[in-house]
Amino acid sequence: MRPGDLGVPFRLPLLILGFAALVSGVLAGLARLGWNAPLPGPQLLLLHGPLMVSGFLGTVIGLERAVAMGRRWAYAGPLFSGLGGVLLLAGLPPAMGASAMALGSGVLLVATTQLLLRQRTLFLATMALGALSWAAGNLLWLAGTPVPGVVALWINFLVLTIAGERLELSRFLPPSAGARRVFAAILVALLAGGAFGATRPGMALYGAGLFALALWLLRQDIARRTVRERGLTRYIAVCLLSGYAWLAIGSLILLTRGEFAGAAYDAALHAILLGFVFSMVFGHAPVIFPSVVRVKMPYHWSFYLPLLVLHASLLLRLAGDGLAVPALRSHGGLLNAAAIILFILGSVGSVLRGLNAAPRPAPAKPRETHIAGDESDRPA
Repeated sequence: MRPGDLGVPFRLPLLILGFAALVSGVLAGLARLGWNAPLPGPQLLLLHGPLMVSGFLGTVIGLERAVAMGRRWAYAGPLFSGLGGVLLLAGLPPAMGASAMALGSGVLLVATTQLLLRQRTLFLATMALGALSWAAGNLLWLAGTPVPGVVALWINFLVLTIAGERLELSRFLPPSAGARRVFAAILVALLAGGAFGATRPGMALYGAGLFALALWLLRQDIARRTVRERGLTRYIAVCLLSGYAWLAIGSLILLTRGEFAGAAYDAALHAILLGFVFSMVFGHAPVIFPSVVRVKMPYHWSFYLPLLVLHASLLLRLAGDGLAVPALRSHGGLLNAAAIILFILGSVGSVLRGLNAAPRPAPAKPRETHIAGDESDRPA
């Protein structure tokens, strides 16, 4: 551990805060679909999005960035966003939770900006713009803007963070100068579309930017090559490529419908935030969790089960949205939750396998009991 960093005993509670928001957000989502899910209070029906985006994903991303920086003050980001989820769950005025989440996003923005000033790279600039989008969305939500009015900014936070991380790894297969210029143009479209997402032209620009990003990632990501490998490497590549496909589907829905409303809102939002973002979560978990909490997550073929359930459930949910069949949408949402539960259980199982497979110290050899000068055990 680097000087000034926090040890695992201090990181683990932050991760628990994030997963508490995840579980609560999933339950709130099920209740919104008509399922009899236990909730601390009815106010959580309106807080499904903030719990998932800021309470869970914001906390986990902030924690991963703090570990990468190795600075104690950076852990204030996931602490505030995680506490924001707790305040929402406690039934306190939503402004209190929103304020804590805004502080958490502010810390992440400062951290990524500081890294950018030290190392001026495209991938860090992309992550910083993602953090800026998250902070702007949280401040607007705190000021009273409804969730549909800020959801594009929240999506930008997640999409740009993921794109920045993939760019960082692309140093092994760096994109050409022309591809980098195209990526910069996509950033402009996403930022402008996110800022004016409440208008139809802004949403059209935003959908086009997301679709272009999906195609860019499909073309440039090293996953196109690593998918031919085996084991964990192939699994991560499958998660990435399938996630990019969902990003393209969600962006096409936005382009054709041009708004975050009605069935199109549900379809586009969950294609992007579940299909794309959670495919990334599933794929990166075996790499990120060991670095954060210092545990091993050995690969197992069962890693694919949550991913398959996620994709199948999304197809069912989007079919319900497209055909206007609420039952399909509701059962698709239930299976969405099942995929996340399978992911959590599979992750715990992988950690336990890693602990059981850890090499144990060899038993000590018995000491010699022969005493020098003792003639009793010598042959006559």
